[in-house]
Parts: sequence; structure tokens; C-alpha cells
Amino acid sequence: MNIIVAKTAGFCFGVKNAVDKTIEELENNKKVYCLGELVHNKEVTEELIKKGAIFIEKIEEANGKTIIRAHGVPNLVYSKAKDLGIEIKDLTCPKVLHIHNIAKEYKEKSYFIFLVGQIKHPETIGTISFCGENSYIIEKEEDVEKALEKFNDSKLENSLLIAQTTFSIEKFEYIARRMQEQIENIIIKNTICNATRQRQEETEKLSKTVDIMIVIGGKHSSNSNKLYEIASKNCKKTIFIESAKELDVSIINNNSTVGIIAGASTPKKSIDEVVEILTKK
Repeated sequence: MNIIVAKTAGFCFGVKNAVDKTIEELENNKKVYCLGELVHNKEVTEELIKKGAIFIEKIEEANGKTIIRAHGVPNLVYSKAKDLGIEIKDLTCPKVLHIHNIAKEYKEKSYFIFLVGQIKHPETIGTISFCGENSYIIEKEEDVEKALEKFNDSKLENSLLIAQTTFSIEKFEYIARRMQEQIENIIIKNTICNATRQRQEETEKLSKTVDIMIVIGGKHSSNSNKLYEIASKNCKKTIFIESAKELDVSIINNNSTVGIIAGASTPKKSIDEVVEILTKK
């Protein structure tokens, strides 16, 4: 069996930074809260709980130092924490914070802001709160017409298009072209992070050259689902698992070439365990 592990598989910088610093906090403090899942990975969450992390859904539930997850949070959370006297450790990915700053800048310039992203994704929910009233989330190609209608109703002259860091590059580029056709002077900032871009590009190439493609990542992870979507188009036998426990090796032929890609929130341990099982087959 030939096993090829993608170079970009596993933790991205933002996730590694958030996980490492959370573990550091847990080593130095008896009680550390985390607002929402730090990252979209069950194994990471379970490991942090074992180390003492207390996961909460609302800032009002905190009773001590609270970590802001890698995806970021709505602007209102910061002011609520201040009012409640809760100490915040902000581990929002720097790439996401950069988008928040762009949103704040263009909001102050009276721009209408289009945000391309998944409506229910925590990063999108956080980012849109920095965009102000004159903004609209475009999740699908069908949303473009409604977005344009909202822009026209706003009576604003200028507009900006930004994106969730883990959104599909292909879909973003299509939506951007559609928007350019309708709004001549729209400013487009492709804020999909380089790690996402490189991972999607490598998945595209690798999935075209293997017999079986294994995607390792959280089922609720936006970037992992994108990788599965890309791999599935090119490799008929694509498997999506969260951990090695879910891998059914009986469906894998010993003469196969197997490609492995992992989402940005997938720890190296999970990748190594899958490789070990395949090697022993």
C-alpha cells in the first residue's frame, strides 16, 4: 500500500496557537472557561476537558478567566465581558482579527459590506457583527440577487466584499465575479487565508492521483467539509472520518494508493493513528 500524507494536513497556525495557549493557561490556572468550542474538533475538545477546560455557550456563564475561541465572537461579547468584570484571553485567529479590522474600517467609511460565508458558522456570526447595519451575508450563489437588492436599498455609493477565512475558493471567486458584473466600483478583498487556499489546492491535486482519499476532520468543521467536497469530485472512493476509530480498513485494498488530507483543526496525533492502522493492514 502506498500512503501519501498531504503536506498541508493538520493544524494551521491559528488553531495551533489557540490550542497551545489554552493548554498553557490550563497549566497555570485552576479554572479556565472557553466560550464555545475552541476549534471544531471533538478529540481536541475532549483533551482540553480532561485538562480542566470548562466550555460555556454564553459569556454570562463564566466565573473566571475566559478564552475567546479561534473563530472569534460577536463584538457585543467583549463589552459584556467588561461589564461583568470577566478577564478575557483572546485567542481569535490573527487572520480573523484582521478581517474584523477591515470590517470596522470600511463600516466607518460608510461602505456597504458583503460577507461571503456560512450564515451559521461562528466565524461569520462574529465577523458580521463588526460590519454594521449596512451589510449582508452571501452563503450561496442564489443569495447574490438579494444582496444586491439590500445594497441598492441602502442608498450607499460604495461597497466591499470580504470572505470567511475557510470558505471555498472556487465559490468565492464565482460570487466575486457576479458582484463585479453588477457593481462596477466594488472593492474585493479575498480574505480566505493562505492555509485554506493551499490545503484546498493540494487536496484537488492529490485526489486526482490516488485510488482512495481519506479526509480527517470534525464533521462540523467548515474547512474539513470543503476538503471532502473537493476530494469527492476527483476520487470516487473518498472517506470522511473524525478519527482512526471510524476507519474501516476492510474497504481498502492493500495494492491501493491512499491519499490523506486533514482539516485545520485536526491534531497530528489523529493523522498518525490513521497512518499506523493503514501501515499495519
